[in-house]
Amino acid sequence: MTIGTRPLFELRLQVPQIADLGDTPYGRRRIATVTGGSFAGERLRGSVEPAPGGDWLLQRSDGVLVLDVRILLRTDDGALVQMAYRGLRHGPPEVMARLAAGDAVDPASYYFRITPVFETSHPGYQWLNRLLAVGTGRRDPGGPVYEVDEVL
Repeated sequence: MTIGTRPLFELRLQVPQIADLGDTPYGRRRIATVTGGSFAGERLRGSVEPAPGGDWLLQRSDGVLVLDVRILLRTDDGALVQMAYRGLRHGPPEVMARLAAGDAVDPASYYFRITPVFETSHPGYQWLNRLLAVGTGRRDPGGPVYEVDEVL
């Protein structure tokens, strides 16, 4: 059996500040504040609430950046949806250095994947509670952008 997907939405996040905790026993820990953003797809669209929301980033010793994100989505019709995801970003050192410097980098030159899950009590979006999703990301100068797909 083949696993299929269908587009869910594009997600754009605003991440204006990152607190750097430095090297901890687990790796270099940074905490990014998500202050807003937007998402849009055929079945839902809306904005990312300015609070609460953040990304607990961990730079591992093997060069892999581990993402641990929780954000609050508000659909255009007022539903609140929690979106949580883990993810991985890595690539050749020279590509990652360019990303860190804020340069525009071809997303095909590095690996950036996420695994979102959703939680809501809104009757019109209960279907989100029952699906798994995957996403591909890119790091634009303004923040991360993800193409999120429902796993069928």
